[in-house]
Amino acid sequence: MADLGRRARAAARRVALAGAEEKNAALRSMAASIRARAGAILAANAEDLAEARAKGQPAAFIDRLMLDSGRLEAIAAAVESIAALPDPVGRVLARFERPNGLLIERVATPLGVVGVIFESRPNVTADAGALCLKAGNAAILRTGSESFRSARAIAEAMGEGLERAGLPADAIRLVPTRDRAAVGAMLTGLDGNIDVIVPRGGKSLVARVQEEARVPVFAHLEGLCHVFVHGAADLEMAKRIVLNAKMRRTGVCGSAETLLVDRACAATHLKPLVTMLLEAGCAVRGDEAAQAADPRVTAATEEDWRTEYLDAIIAVRVVDGLDEAIGHIESYGSHHTDSIVTEDEAAAERFLMEVDSAIVLHNASTQFADGGEFGFGAEIGIATGRMHARGPVGVEQLTSFKYRIRGAGQTRP
Repeated sequence: MADLGRRARAAARRVALAGAEEKNAALRSMAASIRARAGAILAANAEDLAEARAKGQPAAFIDRLMLDSGRLEAIAAAVESIAALPDPVGRVLARFERPNGLLIERVATPLGVVGVIFESRPNVTADAGALCLKAGNAAILRTGSESFRSARAIAEAMGEGLERAGLPADAIRLVPTRDRAAVGAMLTGLDGNIDVIVPRGGKSLVARVQEEARVPVFAHLEGLCHVFVHGAADLEMAKRIVLNAKMRRTGVCGSAETLLVDRACAATHLKPLVTMLLEAGCAVRGDEAAQAADPRVTAATEEDWRTEYLDAIIAVRVVDGLDEAIGHIESYGSHHTDSIVTEDEAAAERFLMEVDSAIVLHNASTQFADGGEFGFGAEIGIATGRMHARGPVGVEQLTSFKYRIRGAGQTRP
């Protein structure tokens, strides 16, 4: 691990000085290598899937882990799309002149070496590596043991692409062991060779990283996302949004886990929404009002309001208006992504202003919590903290800055 850190630091210095076209050529070469190695990557993924099924992993977990030709092409296309993004390095963020004639610029610079610790999504290997490279960083990637073979095959393809383009393969490396001690080594900073850690995974992983890390952390907490159907919501719009927010992909962090329905429209909206979810194959756990709407609804416990299911399960509660909805989100949410469905612009503006989440939406699905949907090309994760990066962590969030000052012989009195 110490050697991995040293090699990443050396690679980071090289990548930081690479020009925009040099990095873009490397990204296109990496995408080509992923496509060329599709057979090997899918074979590795098949082994991971077989092991996961043998261990009795749930269907939602298997879906997050699974690759097929379509998903693998999407991974390669995402790497390619990052090449088309503007180069974030060297951007002049501010420029001003002091009364003494000093010209001061604040300029975007790479972070250095980014450690990314993630769980069972093989695509994160490509997304994280490509985003770090575009921002002039090196990446040390540590995947969960369940996706180790898949991630290793993708990382090897990316390393091949880097070398073919004339950049060091050490700029994107997967930790070559499943040993959990590797995580602890990364959290110490590998002798000063890791500059920031990005955890992407469940609550226990993020909690461990935040507790033990000796380097800065871009926290990606669980996606305990809400949809609030306000009293002035159009029912058909609410049905489309709620169904998509929950069921488009249940295993992603932007999947809605709790549906809040305003008592002002519960008589007309609650039953159709609950029935729609049940008929779509979603289990519903609800309060008394939700249970009364359909006998198939089971009673929600206090824990249900705090649970990120990542599965076809949703908690449903009737609330007394906007104030109670915002209060519920503040009490139980994870400051990730929350949406209001309403035709009342004033209510929407209050929700957008008062809900303290990284992403807040009006009349749109929570599944838009994705860097690609923001036009960032891809993302490493959704940062839910309040320092430096918040929301989708894309190329701009993977930069820092420095001040460049130009003088004409000034000295300080």
